[in-house]
Amino acid sequence: MKKQLLQTAVITAILSGVNGIVSAGGGQDADVMPVYTLDDVIVTAQRVETKELDTPASTTVITREEIAQSGAKSAADVLSKVNGLTYKTFGPGGASMGTMTNEVNIRGVEGDALILVNGNPVAWRGKYNLDAMAAENIERIEIVKGSGSVLYGSEAMSGVVNIITKKGGENSVTVGAGNFGQRAYGVSVGNERFGLSYHVKRWGEVGRISASDLKLTNDSGTKLLFGENHTDVDKVKKEDLALNYRISPSWDMVYHYYNTEARYKRFIDRVDYTLPTARIKSGEPYNTRMYETDQHTMQLHYKAHDWKVDLYFNTTESKGDGPTYISQRTGRRTTGTQKTSANWYQSRERNRSYGVDAQHDWKFGEKSSLIAGMSLAREDYRKLATISTAEKDTLHYARNNWGLFAQWTQKFDERNTGVFGMRETWTTGESNGSNFSNFSMAGQFLHKLDKESSLYLNIAQSFKMPTFSQMYNLNDRATPNPGLKPQTGVNYEIGWKKDHGAHRLRAALFHMRIKDNITASVDKKTGSAVYTYVNEDFRNTGVELSDTITGKHGFTYNWGLTWQNPVSRKSGDASKSYWDRKFGKIQLTGGISYAHGKWTSALSASYLADRVQTPSKEHSYACKPYLLTSWNTTYRPDEHSELSLLIDNLLDREDNLGHSGSVYWSTPVNYMLNYTYRF
Repeated sequence: MKKQLLQTAVITAILSGVNGIVSAGGGQDADVMPVYTLDDVIVTAQRVETKELDTPASTTVITREEIAQSGAKSAADVLSKVNGLTYKTFGPGGASMGTMTNEVNIRGVEGDALILVNGNPVAWRGKYNLDAMAAENIERIEIVKGSGSVLYGSEAMSGVVNIITKKGGENSVTVGAGNFGQRAYGVSVGNERFGLSYHVKRWGEVGRISASDLKLTNDSGTKLLFGENHTDVDKVKKEDLALNYRISPSWDMVYHYYNTEARYKRFIDRVDYTLPTARIKSGEPYNTRMYETDQHTMQLHYKAHDWKVDLYFNTTESKGDGPTYISQRTGRRTTGTQKTSANWYQSRERNRSYGVDAQHDWKFGEKSSLIAGMSLAREDYRKLATISTAEKDTLHYARNNWGLFAQWTQKFDERNTGVFGMRETWTTGESNGSNFSNFSMAGQFLHKLDKESSLYLNIAQSFKMPTFSQMYNLNDRATPNPGLKPQTGVNYEIGWKKDHGAHRLRAALFHMRIKDNITASVDKKTGSAVYTYVNEDFRNTGVELSDTITGKHGFTYNWGLTWQNPVSRKSGDASKSYWDRKFGKIQLTGGISYAHGKWTSALSASYLADRVQTPSKEHSYACKPYLLTSWNTTYRPDEHSELSLLIDNLLDREDNLGHSGSVYWSTPVNYMLNYTYRF
């Protein structure tokens, strides 16, 4: 009964229209928290500083104050409850499973959002580890929904997420502990020009994060083992080392190191059939996998005299390692993964990208301006040798990505502004000669109704180049597809924005179509599903509504509502030649925050309803809604000390946070108590 009452209270709070990572305060007393408001400048959408009200796109800015009050531990936590963004995870705290990472899904498009850090791409072959990026290092996050390919190139199909890191540094230490063996440590030193910080977060064991049927057959289809198994996870670690230095007023540099680790252990729960010679019983281990990803990111920024130049270098190594206990007894063959006669799994890959992005701004009188620039990136993908392969068997692919872009802004009069952009992108030097090119255009129109409100129209083309891992990856579970086509699309959007009094209202109606959308297709003919990447078509139509309300007496509210209908079909594939549902149709985000004196508190939630699971080969089927909840309370007894308590999954729900037919449950209710001392 208590759990039902608590769930009713939280849902009622959401329906009341609240999404609480916005702070509020009042008064001038030294013990009263200051008033925080949303940042009025957004850079990502137009590549220049533009007021959010004057930006002809659907935009969201999450400030450092909002992040701190929410209690978010990582960039993934911050984005998990944003309206129009869908969440998934493979373990506690957003843990990844090797190359299976927590992708940002915007408006129902899977994994096609461009992730930037300080305006530079950080993804490795379309993947990223946002769960390892400590929230303590983030200054703000800017989100632009809809195509951003004309200004930012490949991968910006559904939107752009730009994570701006903090400049300079504070002197502080942090320690924390919670249930499920959670521990946190952090230290930061610096001044206004220099900052160095290190944060590490750990989880102990979390049982039964996933369960599935077990169907093992050999290549000829002979039954080996049928039943059911489950997965536990432990030894989860997220590590973040950050260094920034302002060399001069025009130059600054940033270095980040990210590390994620997790061990996944599968056990047999039920045996319906096994080979008589195998004698496999319930409770026995099936396999163990230790996954680890290391990423180094270096950036050098120059900004002066209407020039903006960025140099960046990213290198990421991902590996998986562990025994498969059951294969030796069933005689199951697993090509390319044997360590000895007892089966051993190991995979290693390295991804590198480095490049330059340069632009210049021109102003022609009071009404006209031009942005033009170029980008060049070098991509390098290596499938590294393992204990079971010779060096000659490794894979290595590379290519150059070139881009030329321009955007003209014309202010027709005091109320009407037009923005017109174009981009040419092409690749050269691809190892197998599979080079691509694309020309995209975008047009936007903004009409100011008055000083407080505006209407906009946004039509933009988009594209995405296939990655090397999608075209050439070869292991015991993946089949290469070098014939993949680049995906192309177009996004139509009409929006309305109004800032009036205590309200910040937003509304957007959108329609998007994508041709040749690249997606994984799984064939479950054997117990270990084999997948390959294929092209499919995608479309989605929806509406988004939101309001941020600065209340009285320290209260602030925010709500968001998205209704959409994302569907896809695989052309030429008889099993999925029809339009099939994806993700969820209805999303409701909400929360409430309170700040007074030495206390702040924030309750936030995201509810995804009318959900479906969408397997590769079978028809989608209904799935229980998920409800993500968190509650953070902070107490500051003086200017040096801060004590905070974060509780996640308040209702202790068992929700499936996967979307493609797999089952990965939310972590049961968990809490984390942190203490920070600033000196």
